Amino acid sequence: MVTETIGFRPNAADKRILSASGDSPTATIRRALRLLDHERWLEQARQDAWNARDENLNAELDRW
Repeated sequence: MVTETIGFRPNAADKRILSASGDSPTATIRRALRLLDHERWLEQARQDAWNARDENLNAELDRW
């Protein structure tokens, strides 16, 4: 796996968030990335649910 370094220069708001979190900047950024990934997953799940809103599984034949 290739390691890439990400540069980060926190502004005042970032410093406040990092200070309040009590974690290292690296841990905080990792947690934020995981939250972003989860947010995207939720959005896809919502979209899938919306697309299947008229689907009636009770009307389908059992296929066992």
